Amino acid sequence: MAVQVVVLDDYQNAAREFGGWERLGERVELTVLTEHVDDPDVLVQRLAHAEVVVAMRERTPFPEAVLDRLPRLRLLVTTGMANVAIDVSAAKRRGVTVTGTRGVGTGTAELTWALILALVRQVPAESQRVRTGGWQSTIGGDLAGHTLGVVGLGRLGAQVATVGRAFGMQIVAWSQNLRPEHAAELGVRAVSKEELFADSDIVTVHLQLSDRTRGLIGEAELRSMRPDAYLVNTSRGPIIDEAALLTAVREGWIGGAGLDVFDVEPLPADHPLRTAPNTVLTPHLGYVTRETYRVFYGDAVEDIDAFLAGSPVRVL
Repeated sequence: MAVQVVVLDDYQNAAREFGGWERLGERVELTVLTEHVDDPDVLVQRLAHAEVVVAMRERTPFPEAVLDRLPRLRLLVTTGMANVAIDVSAAKRRGVTVTGTRGVGTGTAELTWALILALVRQVPAESQRVRTGGWQSTIGGDLAGHTLGVVGLGRLGAQVATVGRAFGMQIVAWSQNLRPEHAAELGVRAVSKEELFADSDIVTVHLQLSDRTRGLIGEAELRSMRPDAYLVNTSRGPIIDEAALLTAVREGWIGGAGLDVFDVEPLPADHPLRTAPNTVLTPHLGYVTRETYRVFYGDAVEDIDAFLAGSPVRVL
């Protein structure tokens, strides 16, 4: 009998195209869910027959309470080599193997610059004006000679900073554990949190979500920014106080915000951010590229193949 495999949250119905599932042949029966399942009860119902589940990043959480209700589950594959939405310890206790995949690691930094340029040059508004018969209506800003503030100078933050230098920007950075000598090696000046938010023309966030970073950017930080400065977040929504950010863009504390991540995803249809002024919004596209999907789904198939052969790979 074929092993029942379910792929979750495949919004673009891309898993079949990028995974190379023919490698598994008739050993598996594949089901792809293209709509997000938010309700845990409905999720358990949809996965009742699943022996293998492929999860896309943290789109669907697997806490112990959900895992305990999936008695047939034997293998849980997550894209990427870490997933805070999966209780790995609970999975191991009940005999579920959890494996990961490799990644590409450049897409999010590239999207960060798409959002920055869209904000600074008012691309969405001008594109819409041309399509409706109009012409120039805004005056964009420059990057060269201006200051980019990078919150979190890890792998992604360093990539973004490198591009900022190529644009001729001055780069400053802050994080709780940033060493000035590390920043200097990247051509970046380490500053205090207060200085970064007060002096930057663009602030971009590149931190992992944790108890320490949740709500890190709130009313005080937003009010300290200049009214023509922009805030960009391609990390995780809860790092920024969403209510304070809504007030900031509505009342003009800042010039605007570019957001690829949100507190609740997918963003509810009636969410106030959807109609907030001076914003550019994308639906968590940071890692959503052809190259990344080839690696994610290709490795997922490899993980399943190895598990069925009795020699799991990339076990978390």
